[in-house]
Amino acid sequence: MSLPPLLQNRLSIPVIGSPLFIISNPELVIAQCKAGVVGSFPALNARPIEVLEEWLIQITEELDAYNLANPDKPAAPFAVNQIVHKSNNRLMQDVELCAKYKVPITITSLGAVEAVNDAMHAAGGIVIHDVINNRFAKKAIEKGADGVIAVATGAGGHAGVLNPIALIQEIREWFDGFVLLGGSIATGDAVLAAQAMGADMGYIGSAFIATKEANASDGYKNGIVDCNADDIVYTNLFTGIHGNYLKPSIEAAGMDPNNLPESDATKMNFGSGGNTGAKAWKDIWGCGQGISAVKEVPTAGELVERLVREYDAAKARVLAS
Repeated sequence: MSLPPLLQNRLSIPVIGSPLFIISNPELVIAQCKAGVVGSFPALNARPIEVLEEWLIQITEELDAYNLANPDKPAAPFAVNQIVHKSNNRLMQDVELCAKYKVPITITSLGAVEAVNDAMHAAGGIVIHDVINNRFAKKAIEKGADGVIAVATGAGGHAGVLNPIALIQEIREWFDGFVLLGGSIATGDAVLAAQAMGADMGYIGSAFIATKEANASDGYKNGIVDCNADDIVYTNLFTGIHGNYLKPSIEAAGMDPNNLPESDATKMNFGSGGNTGAKAWKDIWGCGQGISAVKEVPTAGELVERLVREYDAAKARVLAS
């Protein structure tokens, strides 16, 4: 196991901040990268498509300037998430723009397409694909991905149901390349635990929602601070794909979180809220089970500092035992 060259000596802690639909913006991504973790955003957050180019210019220029001023401690590279699904009619246009600006890392979701991998490889980048089981992991690598993100049970937003130990173990039986683990990771201790299980890095999302730079409402951020794992509901009602959501936001939309109907999985509808009348991107708040570790709304840099302290302390405890 080892990190890809573009990540070596660029991280304060082995973490990628996962792309957060609507929430991830250039300010958050830049702050994450400067703090030493990979910042990422979904390409579809930049709307209309012309905004994507503006974001890529802003992120690239600010990180390049930071690196020139800090040659001994450069920023971590950034990543763009591509939704590889037939409902995304912008996909290849977005990929072309990302290739133009030589995006270092591409995170693909909901499908593995060789043309996307080929385009980003030609631009000098790497591609990692998020998966919820071993079968999808094998398909991603077969189609040219450089690594996989094992999204285990308890992850925020769209998530699987497999235990992280089982999921990592199955993938590591055949794949010795780049692997990340996501699902309820919100502390430095959890990042070290992910590595102990066989992952190269941790994948953290929900904790970054409750940061000052994140494009989330105060109610959303405070909800993460106030809630815990018992307040997370797993349902496919809002997008057609199973995911984890904050119970108070479901109740606020006038629904019973303990009695939600099943959605038609063949009719994925990102952000519409299905037939509920609620907009999943606005009214229903995606969140993972690890949020009990979130006690305040810091800056992204302050959050990373906490993660690093916890990670170093956990390593010291292990070495002392």
